Amino acid sequence: MFSLNRVSLIGYQTQPVELRQTPSGTAVTDLNIVVPTSFTAGSGEQLTGKGFFTVTLWGPMAEVAAQYVRPGAQLYISGRLQTDSWDDQTSGEKRSKTKVVAQDMILLDPKDGQRPAPTGAELGRCLNHVEVVGNVTKDPEMRTTTSGQNVLTIGVASNERWKDRQSGEMKERTEFHNVVVWGALAQDVAKQVKKGGKVFVAGRVQTRSWETQSGAKRTTTEIVADQLSMLGVAHPVAQEAVSARAAMPARERSQEEVPVAVAEAASIPEVQYQSDVKVEDLPF
Repeated sequence: MFSLNRVSLIGYQTQPVELRQTPSGTAVTDLNIVVPTSFTAGSGEQLTGKGFFTVTLWGPMAEVAAQYVRPGAQLYISGRLQTDSWDDQTSGEKRSKTKVVAQDMILLDPKDGQRPAPTGAELGRCLNHVEVVGNVTKDPEMRTTTSGQNVLTIGVASNERWKDRQSGEMKERTEFHNVVVWGALAQDVAKQVKKGGKVFVAGRVQTRSWETQSGAKRTTTEIVADQLSMLGVAHPVAQEAVSARAAMPARERSQEEVPVAVAEAASIPEVQYQSDVKVEDLPF
């Protein structure tokens, strides 16, 4: 694996599940997930909102969703971001839509129904988290908002490789992610990150909508980053550790830290693990 494209959501299904069949007989369905969220804006203000995500399920996972998922059900979804593009038949313009292709799904509601909403927000939070490892497709573009906040945008490309089930051939797909960075992190990225570099990006997925001058509605999906790290670069701490270890005699390298690890392991008391949870009490 030479890149990463992973998104995790905890949210709620908003509509009945409709199961479809491909011409080859494979089950497929699209979920519409709403994720309530709270986040810190570039200005430092704490904001709340919600995001809507189209999640595509294939095969047995789609069949399970059709049987058990109802409107209002809470789900955990793990998968990858995928952007589909096409030409608008009316205007001829290029159109695109980003969705989540699910790789894992967990039904979160207990058998006897959902619990009442907690009084505090901390334990009732949902999840909107994405991680991408890929190559920067263009130099960062820094702008300043009317309120004086720095905001930067970059493009990051991640690659996925898989074997086609029917032909057995290896195929590859490239996803292009729009990444938005705010504040002090934006200033650091502008100084250090260049086109072609490999980076790790972590943050949340956000979809914005607007109208064109002709009145047509358009949407774009972005990763709002709260962490961005340059990859494939030397680090002084690592270089110092490598140099120090290389300078050790071979005998010392083989015995390094072993006595401490053995002593710590010997001091850990044996624990008898006995669970009070009964299988029949599990909610799934």
